[in-house]
Amino acid sequence: MTYQSTAHPAHPVLLTDILRRAAAGLRRFFVGIGHGIMTGSTANLRYEQVQRLQAKTDAELAELGIERDQIVHEVFKDLYYI
Repeated sequence: MTYQSTAHPAHPVLLTDILRRAAAGLRRFFVGIGHGIMTGSTANLRYEQVQRLQAKTDAELAELGIERDQIVHEVFKDLYYI
């Protein structure tokens, strides 16, 4: 005597679903790495710009229309509304 069940899983797990989730996770991983690299690169460029402006004389800064105490605000004005 054998017993047969007609019950089926509500959501069968398919190999394509597993691969799709794995690909999405891998994509998020690499996007995160790329975002980190871009953020670091941008921060380094801004830091170098601050250093270049701080190395200028007050007369050179006046020609650019920047006061010495406003250098950081000038470099980061597109990011922070202070």
